[in-house]
Amino acid sequence: MVLTGAVPNLAFRRLRGPRSAGEFAAAVRRSAREIGEQVACDARYIGRVESGEIRCPNYAYERVFLHMFPGLTLADLGFSARETVRGRGARAAADAPDTPPPPTLHSDTDEESDVLRRVFMTSGTTAMAAASLGFGLGITGVAAAAAVPPQRRIGEAEVTAVEKAVRQIRLLDDRHGAGRLYRRAAQPLRAAYALLDAGTTTRRATSDRLHAGAGELAISVGWLAHDSGRFDDARSHYAEALATARVAGDAALEAHAFCNASFLARDTGRPRESVRAAEAGQRAAASLGSPRLLALLALREAGGRAGLGDRGGCERALGRAHEAFGRGPGDTDPEWMTFFREAELEMLEAQCWSALGDWPRAVRHARRATQLQDPHFTRNLALYRAELTTDLAQAGSAAEAAAAGHQVLDLLGQVQSSRIRAMLDGAVRMLRVRRGAPDVTAFLERYEEEARAQEHPAV
Repeated sequence: MVLTGAVPNLAFRRLRGPRSAGEFAAAVRRSAREIGEQVACDARYIGRVESGEIRCPNYAYERVFLHMFPGLTLADLGFSARETVRGRGARAAADAPDTPPPPTLHSDTDEESDVLRRVFMTSGTTAMAAASLGFGLGITGVAAAAAVPPQRRIGEAEVTAVEKAVRQIRLLDDRHGAGRLYRRAAQPLRAAYALLDAGTTTRRATSDRLHAGAGELAISVGWLAHDSGRFDDARSHYAEALATARVAGDAALEAHAFCNASFLARDTGRPRESVRAAEAGQRAAASLGSPRLLALLALREAGGRAGLGDRGGCERALGRAHEAFGRGPGDTDPEWMTFFREAELEMLEAQCWSALGDWPRAVRHARRATQLQDPHFTRNLALYRAELTTDLAQAGSAAEAAAAGHQVLDLLGQVQSSRIRAMLDGAVRMLRVRRGAPDVTAFLERYEEEARAQEHPAV
């Protein structure tokens, strides 16, 4: 689809040079991985930019393009200024005070989302499902599901909307954590499965994408439940994703579902189940050609084995994880794995040593995780510092633990994660026995003051 009156972006086309649109899209994805960003760039997206259909990229693409072409501005790349791009989001941003908006599943201000909204909303009988996928009619997911008629033909617009919802949720979780997002995210999930239940697709490829998108959405919503302490909900969502993967014969989705199920089992005190799920994930991932995925699944296994007190098994799994991770990233790595960089590997290893009671090793790896982490992943930065606070407290380094705890509190105003707060609560309980030390006392007083403020917010 090309918008009437669109002006071709010749500057961007020149930057592509002799590469095909597909080759250039692969370069964009590689650059995104370098800075910890997640974009699903393909030849079609490059074509939309060059045709002028996308007048200004969203914030994720903006960061990637500026990383690819250092020293250039968006204008140099042939894009319009964000405030001049039409659309409800842009108009609202132009009228709003200069403060960051609260996290929302509708917070796009770019032309790309405005185009997608128009395409999706004009597809007639799917308009109600569009509301629940985050494209703005304000009607509940139940109504959306009821409104999709039997045997509806599902096409590119609907599948794209499901995939976009997945990316929005992941991006917002990276910035803000799960606490504010979980209930909103349940609506697009219901709408996605309504499309699966009520619709038929014209092509097998479209059907595969819809199944994969719905399954990934179930995992994303499950993760929000997991991170906000709703463990039964998370278990249900992960099981739903696994069932979708099995129905569709999608090994990549199956590996992802088992990966998250293993993590959840570890966090809820079921280490043997965690090991079994991680092993099943490794079997599913064996044919996918992604060493990084195998590394993460080996780390999940290591975490389960540490929970069982199996030091030897944990060390062997960690060895496999390091070997696979050392083979580097690749184009076959799943899109959802953009978070999995060296900092995350260090964090997960720290948690293994913590579970085994080896506090000096846990501290060493947790500290390295905080040093390596890109500050742009706010939630993970808070998580890693909470782990470091806990490990330092366990190791008897109370003053260092208090300093790290202050850094966690600095971030918790931006991040809503029950899991991170629970980790910090555990560290606080250990530090209370050292309350007489000035640094520790100052941290505990700040923690208690902020806890009271959260329980009794000002009206």
